[in-house]
Amino acid sequence: MIHYLEVATEAAHAAGDLLRSRFHRPLTVNESTAHDIKLEVDVLTQNLISEILLRNFPEHALYGEEGIVGDQSSDHQWVVDPLDGTVNYFYGIPHFCTSIALRFRGEIIVGVIYDPMRDELWSGEKGKPATLNGIEIHVSTRADLAEAIVSVGLSKTSATIESGLPVLSEMVHRVRKCRMLGSAALDLAYVACGRIDAYIEQGISLWDIAAGWLLVESGGGRVEMKERTDLRDKYSVVATNGLMDLR
Repeated sequence: MIHYLEVATEAAHAAGDLLRSRFHRPLTVNESTAHDIKLEVDVLTQNLISEILLRNFPEHALYGEEGIVGDQSSDHQWVVDPLDGTVNYFYGIPHFCTSIALRFRGEIIVGVIYDPMRDELWSGEKGKPATLNGIEIHVSTRADLAEAIVSVGLSKTSATIESGLPVLSEMVHRVRKCRMLGSAALDLAYVACGRIDAYIEQGISLWDIAAGWLLVESGGGRVEMKERTDLRDKYSVVATNGLMDLR
């Protein structure tokens, strides 16, 4: 498993170098919708990650936001979001990351999130403490919701926006501050290291949250996920420090 983490870290740093080198430069838009943007650099970054991971582990599969590679029935499946926070990236907001996780027979065993603008690397292995730049991290110890900072995501579709708005409306009255930062993976990384206390989203993809899920639990927190029956391959997620009741 150590080798898995080393290669995931290599791929994340390579992806970060590519993203940082193209930040604030003219970008090619592959697709634009009401609440999202797809960039050429998303595809280029996933291709780079895929090349590194599958060169080291050719029998593995890769399931990413920009497509799949290999036999998806493989026991080992890499779950990749090459650029989480694409809209931030496009608008020149330096809050985005690369997220890489490895599932073995459906269980996440390795997770890496890399923020190239701050040079911050969160990493974790199943059964071991999570780290940030090599230093062990832990979720916050705040138990009072009135003292909490909670990130609420509204996702990209009318359905998830409509289901997220009541959550935002409720939380904004109950917590100290709500935040919408634009990167689900970094929200989870921030929960894992205690910068924020909880993250809530009503419709999110596995590649956005796979690595962060492991990091939060490895940092002592709790993640609750439910598959949405009305949206294919989408989940609702509540990640907390494990001490707060958000009901």
